[in-house]
Amino acid sequence: VISHPKYQESKRIAIFLSMPDEIQTEEIIKDIFKQGKECFIPRYKPHSNHMDMLKLSSAEDISSLTLTSWNILQPSDDDSAREEALAGGGLDLIFMPGLGFDKKGNRLGRGKGYYDTYLERCMKHARGKPYTIALAFREQICESVPVAENDVQIDEILYEDH
Repeated sequence: VISHPKYQESKRIAIFLSMPDEIQTEEIIKDIFKQGKECFIPRYKPHSNHMDMLKLSSAEDISSLTLTSWNILQPSDDDSAREEALAGGGLDLIFMPGLGFDKKGNRLGRGKGYYDTYLERCMKHARGKPYTIALAFREQICESVPVAENDVQIDEILYEDH
């Protein structure tokens, strides 16, 4: 990931804080800060498909986040001090989680449409749509995954291929 040209040229990067069954992102987050890039992480709004990407101030900042009922670390609802990516300069790159992917760039998420809805908002930003890279295990690559009309295809899927 960190040698990827899109990552190298990106300044504003959104990345998920991994759950135990996902590709672990902690080392990537540390590298984002080491390289002086800006790092944004999701804050999901329950009972909706609304998600914001809020700025982290450092890798250590993660330890100040609260755990949601879904067991995801995220900034609390009353945390209004953090910059939301689209309120500022937009995003260059989004690393995306998912349950399954196919080689056409289709992604099966957890069914709420958070990322698809967020990407639609990105397209309305002056910066336009960021490049999207899914981080996957080889076992998550399928022949095809079911898609709906509002699903946004991913630009690239990175997975170990032995």
